[in-house]
Amino acid sequence: MAEDHYSSPTPLIPPHSEEEQVNWLRLLRSRRVGVTTFFRLMAEHQNAATALEALVDIAKAAGVADYAVCPADVARAEIRRARAAGARMICFGEPDYPAQLSDIADPPPILWAQGNASLLNRPMIALVGARNASSLGTRMVRKLAEGLTGEGYVVVSGLARGIDTAAHSAALTGGTLAVQAGGVDVVYPAENTRLADQIAAKGLRLSEMPMGMIPTARHFPRRNRIISGLAAAVVVVEAAAKSGSLITARNALDQGRDVLAVPGHPFDARASGCNMLIRDGATLVRSPADVIDALAPIAAPAESAEQLLPADIPAATPRKPRTLRETAALHSEILSRLGPSPVAEDQLIRDLARPVKQVTPEIVTLELEGKISRQSGGLLSLVT
Repeated sequence: MAEDHYSSPTPLIPPHSEEEQVNWLRLLRSRRVGVTTFFRLMAEHQNAATALEALVDIAKAAGVADYAVCPADVARAEIRRARAAGARMICFGEPDYPAQLSDIADPPPILWAQGNASLLNRPMIALVGARNASSLGTRMVRKLAEGLTGEGYVVVSGLARGIDTAAHSAALTGGTLAVQAGGVDVVYPAENTRLADQIAAKGLRLSEMPMGMIPTARHFPRRNRIISGLAAAVVVVEAAAKSGSLITARNALDQGRDVLAVPGHPFDARASGCNMLIRDGATLVRSPADVIDALAPIAAPAESAEQLLPADIPAATPRKPRTLRETAALHSEILSRLGPSPVAEDQLIRDLARPVKQVTPEIVTLELEGKISRQSGGLLSLVT
């Protein structure tokens, strides 16, 4: 390639035909193409068809032999399965793509939506918490969900057991959105099948994963970034010191969202994560009014999303992309500073002397690739 950087961001044009949708899917579903690589390839090659043509040579240059892109038949089969499930494709840059989500560092290029997609245009608040929720925790999240939807907010959660289930159930009438870790047509846990059907009928189910994908452990952190990315704020109701809810809270902070937490008894392990968040500066929540008061400065209506942006920056333009070479160099730099002995993530970022929003997504990518191990207390180590 002639140069390793770009002088200006390139607007991403969403697909306008089924053939373009197929090409977007093929590119995103191709081996070793994640979210950041997808946007980088689109910026470098202007469209998915050209990026697909270049992908084999790029893989070969990176030392990947016998590389093949995702076949068109596989992408077309996914589209057919989505139609059979009543799901529609929403691509980055389209009018229905949620503006809040497009603002995060690693927005999903493609979302599958099942249900009322108009909910994506309403303000959202995420309610998350423990799967083994207590009776008090369940009562509290129901009170919050009912109060927040009564004020016009959509309640976002992850369709898990416990707090998520109670939040969705209480918000069915007012508006709820379930972000799924697997395919939008796969309900996990199975015990929430009836609730999932109710959400599809009255609310919205959303996923970036392929249709039919059964979720595994590594899919849940990716789902959590979408939950926090959609919301103006994340409210944690019961969470242990080591829990997925705290990952969602950390994502929210990285994305510039507010984090709020419901306090609990110091002897209750399910409250330890919430109490830690409050100790570290999260807003204490006792009622829906506390949440609404905390959001008052950012909940004021705007005439349009475009008016919040400078006139010369398109609303659907991702952040200035790095080239594949630059990203590989950053990965190498991160890995070179890690070893078998754990290092605090914030210390690693300080040592790299780079912006948090630049480094954090790549740490997550390396973690998902199995090259980095995350331990309690925000510690990272190299997988050997």
